[in-house]
Parts: sequence; structure tokens; C-alpha cells
Amino acid sequence: MKNSFASELARFGPESRCNPFNVTEARKYCRQLARTHYENFTVASWLLPRRLRQHFHNVYAYCRWADDLADESGEDSRALSLLNWWRQELICCYEDRPRHPVMVALSETIHQFHIPQDPFLDLLVAFEQDQRVKRYQTYDELLGYCRNSANPVGRLVLYLCESYNAENADLSDSICTGLQLANFWQDVARDFDIGRVYLPGEDCRQFGYSDEDLKSRRFTPAFAELMQFEVERTRYLFQRGWPLVERMPRDVRIDIELFIQGGLAILRKVEEVGYNVWQTRPVLSKMDKVRLLATALAPSWCRRREPQRHKARREEN
Repeated sequence: MKNSFASELARFGPESRCNPFNVTEARKYCRQLARTHYENFTVASWLLPRRLRQHFHNVYAYCRWADDLADESGEDSRALSLLNWWRQELICCYEDRPRHPVMVALSETIHQFHIPQDPFLDLLVAFEQDQRVKRYQTYDELLGYCRNSANPVGRLVLYLCESYNAENADLSDSICTGLQLANFWQDVARDFDIGRVYLPGEDCRQFGYSDEDLKSRRFTPAFAELMQFEVERTRYLFQRGWPLVERMPRDVRIDIELFIQGGLAILRKVEEVGYNVWQTRPVLSKMDKVRLLATALAPSWCRRREPQRHKARREEN
């Protein structure tokens, strides 16, 4: 277990005896956690409307803790035990008895936006599945995993933006599944190092990439074709979900677009390394993120400039 999370677990875990946090302290804890742990698409967090920022931090803190309990606990049985403890903390939160600082802050968010338990619980199901299932044989099985590991996050965002309905949820699911898959194709080598393989077995067989090739981490023409197939299939999911941008409140549209553009950018990075993700992990540089931000902001900047141009022309005439 990483030292930083080990100390957090000792301080706030199931054996903790610290005094309960008040709401102000709990909010601060979630803010600090979010600001120090954002990894991909940090620019999106800068543009969040002020009215939503704390609530996004609260939800992120819940997800961050669940993720760390699953991945930083050392062994599968320990992780399962801790995830069950986190589930009980969530139940206490919904019973208006929050104890953990994350739950104290999250309780406000849950009540204000009327968020049901399901998205939070589904995430825990996915983290528990990671302890039991290390490889997926079919694409449908992988999509089933994404339904719990990724899609609930998008649905939580819809609740926070007061935009949840069946049509928006369907579009959001496409985007979030795409983001999860893009992360898998980015992290083929990293996941393999911890004993997880997300490349569907049926796809490997279809392109002639054998188990022996996989175990030896061989980069072959078959592997390149396999990765190209997965990238193109994932890009379609982003395209399918794109209409969600215009269906969201105006002040969060740029954030949603940035997440889509960020996922697409990762896919392009996979292509740029010739699909050899065994040798090179494709990542977005700071300059890549600046370009994404500029691209997303350009249309709104042009819309603001257009009235000024018309005014200047009228004054000239």
C-alpha cells in the first residue's frame, strides 16, 4: 500500500478513532483530496461552475477512496473487506448518520441533488469485480464491467447538473464507457503488470494474438491490428455520445466536451506510438491539454466576439 494512502486509512479507516468532522472540515478535506489527485483532464476541473465545484469534489473524493481501497490495500481479500466497510459507510450516509469525512461532505450533495444510492453502489461492485476477475473473454463482458466501473460516474455528473433522464443517461454511458476503454488501451502494460488484462480474449484470437504473445508482451503486426480495432471501436462510442454536450446546461458544456476530447486525444496518442503500448505509455502532455482547452473555448469566445464586431461595424457606418 502506498504510504500516503496507508496514513489516510489509518487516520480515517475502519479502525480509526478520530473525532467526527464537521461539515466545513469535511468539505475542505474533499477539496484537498480532489485538487491533489486529479490525473487526466485537469483542465476540466478548472472550468467547473463555482456552484458545482464543491459537489464535484465530494463525489470525486468518494470515488478516490473507493479506488484506493481496491488498488492500494495489498491483497484481494483485504480489498474486499475494506470495500464492504466503505459500502456500510455509504449506507450510514444515506441513513443520515455519516461518519467518514467524505461521507459528511457527500451527504449534503446527495440531499441537494436527490442522488439515489445506485451509482455509488455500482462503483463498488466494479471495484469488487476487479479483485475476482482478472481477464475478460468477450467485448460484452467488458462492457458489463464498464456499466459499473465507468457509467455511474457519468450518471452522477448528470444528477449534479440536474440533467438526468433516460436519453441523457444513454449518451453519457457511451462517453464514459469510451473513457474507460481509452484508459485500458493506454494502460495495457500497466494493467498487465498487476495481473489484469482488459483486451477481450475473443478479439485476441480473432487477430491471431496468442496467449504466449501476451505473456511475453510481444509487439507484433497482429497486436497492432488488434489495438487499431479497439481504438476505432472506442472512437465510435465518443461520437455516439457527442450530442450530450448540447443537451447539458450551458455552463458545463465545455467540461463535457473536454472529457470527450480528452478521450479522443488518448486514442490519437495510441495511434501516434504505432499501437506499441507495450513499449510506450501514451499520455497527454501539458501542451496537449492546453490545445484541448483552446479548442473547447474557441466557439464560445467567437460567440462573445461576434456582437462586438457588429457593434463596431454599426459605429463605423
